[in-house]
Amino acid sequence: MDSFNIASIVYLCIIIGLIALFAVSFTLFIRRLLINSSVKSNQSIQIDKKLDKIIELLEKDKSS
Repeated sequence: MDSFNIASIVYLCIIIGLIALFAVSFTLFIRRLLINSSVKSNQSIQIDKKLDKIIELLEKDKSS
């Protein structure tokens, strides 16, 4: 009976550890996705600004 109790406690600790590991991994994964989408959004805004500037310069060149 005593060895059964110890085995149950070890099994329970392993399961709790795996659940905690999953929660931490999932949280870090979501965090990384949010950071990457923010960086891509900022890059897109920068590209749009540069394209607007190029279009502006081309229009100035055409008119002169």
